[in-house]
Amino acid sequence: MTANMKNLWIMVKRYPLTTVCVIVIWVLCLMPIPETPLSHVRLIDKWTHLVMYGGLCAVIWAEQLRCYHKLAWPRAIVGAIVVPVLMGGLIEIVQAYCTGGRRSGEWMDWAADSIGVAIGAVIGILLAACLARYRRGNAAG
Repeated sequence: MTANMKNLWIMVKRYPLTTVCVIVIWVLCLMPIPETPLSHVRLIDKWTHLVMYGGLCAVIWAEQLRCYHKLAWPRAIVGAIVVPVLMGGLIEIVQAYCTGGRRSGEWMDWAADSIGVAIGAVIGILLAACLARYRRGNAAG
């Protein structure tokens, strides 16, 4: 096994829920959109992006907090904010140029992804603060 494959396997083992979320988002964003009763809800597509990326970001924060006793903020910011925003942009580019017209890439979808990441980051940062306070309290007492 190459070093890159070994590192990837370590990441998948360390972040299993994040891995599942990323795979689900890629699959959902590349498959044709089925007609549903919710299709007529105003801005349902944007709400879906917001929830998907907010959930992804919150899961990343939770798994980072589970894996590391002390949170490394640069790694947390890159892994839980920058990477999901870039992934959202990449998916929009792939939708625009690689789906044969079945999907379209939209700047507003990427904006909804980014807003979802921001909301997920707020949840994650609050969770990190609460967990740090809890850990300090248990270490002192």
